[in-house]
Amino acid sequence: MVTNPYCSVQLAEDHKSVVLLDQRRLPNLKEYRNFYSASEVAEAIREMVVRGAPAIGVAAGFGIAVEAHRLLNLRDFEGYRKELEMACDLLERSRPTAVNLSWVVQRIRKLLSQEYNSQESLERAIMKEASLISSEDVAVNYSIAKIGNQLIPHRANILHLCNTGALATVDWGTALGVIRMGHIAGKEIHVWVCETRPRLQGAKLTTWELQQQNIPMTLIVDSAAGYLMQMKKVDLCLVGADRVASNGDTANKIGTYTMACLARLHHIPFYIVTPLSSIDANIISGDEIQIEERLSDEILRPSGESLVASETTSVYNPAFDITPACFISGFVTEVGILQPPFTLQVLARLKKEYASRTIT
Repeated sequence: MVTNPYCSVQLAEDHKSVVLLDQRRLPNLKEYRNFYSASEVAEAIREMVVRGAPAIGVAAGFGIAVEAHRLLNLRDFEGYRKELEMACDLLERSRPTAVNLSWVVQRIRKLLSQEYNSQESLERAIMKEASLISSEDVAVNYSIAKIGNQLIPHRANILHLCNTGALATVDWGTALGVIRMGHIAGKEIHVWVCETRPRLQGAKLTTWELQQQNIPMTLIVDSAAGYLMQMKKVDLCLVGADRVASNGDTANKIGTYTMACLARLHHIPFYIVTPLSSIDANIISGDEIQIEERLSDEILRPSGESLVASETTSVYNPAFDITPACFISGFVTEVGILQPPFTLQVLARLKKEYASRTIT
């Protein structure tokens, strides 16, 4: 059950569309939009109507579900399966760095190879799986919030990058979920919010979420983070993750590596807050993580404004960077605060332990 007055991603009651809170319009306008096919959802993911690794994954799952519903009138069952396979491929390619996207698509893709006696029975199975993934996200992030709260002292200045709250998930969030839990517990928390260039997710989204929850915060330019550490005004750094390699190297929003280096220099704890689903045990290190590069206009025309540099200026705009595991104090997950390596066997055991705890 969603505990916020806003939800980033949900399935429409008639199963005909995915309902997304258009995060490009925040903080000025809270606008929900409907997307009626896998291709429309893929475009919404690419254009960052929805963003944040867990939310992208759930959106993709619902995107396949609405496609399954939309194509029910196809007479050929095998043709129906092939169309859904293509929908899976399309969604999986929409943003390459976040592992949750491929994890969700692969989870639903398994259903396409199983035996069903009709399109309707397969469609129902996909709907059920996509809805289960959404519900699991809420439960996982609530567990993360409770575990991560243990790291927060009674009084804390916390440095945060990008947006990792309920907007980036179905509810609670990852790093911001931990902060929210600490606030609910009565701790005196203040958050330094990095604006997070070039798309300003910190300025536009994180400040909005913290204001909704009445959590004290101050917005800073990204380059002020080091000065705050030098002035001993940061007690803890909490950030999210888009993909974690087996050795603990972590892909996250551009600027994470810089923050981690500065935190290590100033002896400040630096934690990655992430669900196990964002850990990719199939890749050995960060060298294997594909880093998405986005359009030059995000830098040349911030927020769609007039040019801040000549249109002919060469621009390099990676959306993410890689933080080596040696810079990370620990990984806050739904099963505890972990250290790498994260092998397939270790992940399987941890997921089994979590599942056994949640069975009632």
